[in-house]
Amino acid sequence: MKIRITLKGLAASLLATTIISPALANEGNVPKGVPRLDHVFVIMMENHGYVQIIGNPEALFANQYAKSANSAANYFAVAHPSSTNYLEIAGGSNFGVHSDNNPDWHNATCTTNLASATVNTDNPASPNVCPIYGEGTDAATPAVDYTNEVQSAPGAPGDNNIDGIISIPAATNISGKSIADQLVAAGLNWKSYQESLPPGGADGIDFSDGFFNDSSNIPGTIPGEKQSLIKLYAAKHNPFVYFRSVQEGQNKANSLGNVVGFEGSQGLFEDLGSGRVPHYSFIAPNQCNDQHGRGNAGPQCDFDFNNNGTQTGLNPALIALGDLTLRNIVKAIHNSPVWSEGRNAIVVVWDEDDYSVAPTTNQVLVIVDTNYGVKGVKSGKFYTHFSLLKSMEAGFGLPCLNHACDANVDVMSDLFAGRDRDDE
Repeated sequence: MKIRITLKGLAASLLATTIISPALANEGNVPKGVPRLDHVFVIMMENHGYVQIIGNPEALFANQYAKSANSAANYFAVAHPSSTNYLEIAGGSNFGVHSDNNPDWHNATCTTNLASATVNTDNPASPNVCPIYGEGTDAATPAVDYTNEVQSAPGAPGDNNIDGIISIPAATNISGKSIADQLVAAGLNWKSYQESLPPGGADGIDFSDGFFNDSSNIPGTIPGEKQSLIKLYAAKHNPFVYFRSVQEGQNKANSLGNVVGFEGSQGLFEDLGSGRVPHYSFIAPNQCNDQHGRGNAGPQCDFDFNNNGTQTGLNPALIALGDLTLRNIVKAIHNSPVWSEGRNAIVVVWDEDDYSVAPTTNQVLVIVDTNYGVKGVKSGKFYTHFSLLKSMEAGFGLPCLNHACDANVDVMSDLFAGRDRDDE
């Protein structure tokens, strides 16, 4: 599956120092700085900061991979919680969502957070997230969170967003679309591969263990069962299902049919085995395999017992299990016939840190592995999740979207570089 895309336009790049400007939201020019890409695989890991993975003996593969491929040593998640960061990677905005709330499935009458300019938060509690579409105002990202994820008085240690210094004002011209909408508009395709998705697919599903879901009557199916649902699949880790275009699926190429599991027909491993993969693959292991953890899935999946921003207090089994999962996915991509076809990239990224308070920052590890270019780059340039989206758009020849258009959001050119100018 080979494609030819011409990169156009110009994107200015300035290092962010104080405030990331929202002046150029919505869609802008096609960024430059990344060679034309045929296939990209984005693998999302969970809830561990840079220093909790780098140098961790239980994350042996991730550490080896960061050295043999390319890695970012000054890359930051944006805000909290998880869903916010997933939306920022997929659409360049939080879309007014600072919560892990589930989608308000197929609600045609609710008012979007973009339209109301209100913020959906975990604290105080907000309703489910109205399907995202249209245009409007997103939520500001303060440098330090004292109210949503960490409740404390100003001046006391709070939960740092980005580096604890940079803040992002709300932008008033945010477009309620994602890279999925952009890809389909450009004649390209995408899939969201979600481990432990139930057989019936993603529609209306907030949580699943791979078979049962949050609406299943487990005791009625298995008499005497006392175990509650193990929430392995979570909609909050599947950003595309929050968008009305995907929920309603008026275009079959941009619908809930694009959301599939790891196993079975047209799942991740079958697609990789056949080499029939989309241009853009978003890959989310389940909550035991992405290093997130669950409280009812056994010791190897237990949550970390201390969130202090260091490797002390981590569940070693959770780190090791996620590292093995990551290894298996990367090996499957490398062994796929598609890996040698055209220019391809694997991006491994952690969504956010562990919620430890200041002075811990929201720095996370990003690994970029290409089949065409330089290896062993350890970048010290300042990047955020918006930089990752902007880099994907550069590689696919798509316009920058929302905060990915901000003038001081850099394309990750050094991590996606070809070996010479002919590769650009």
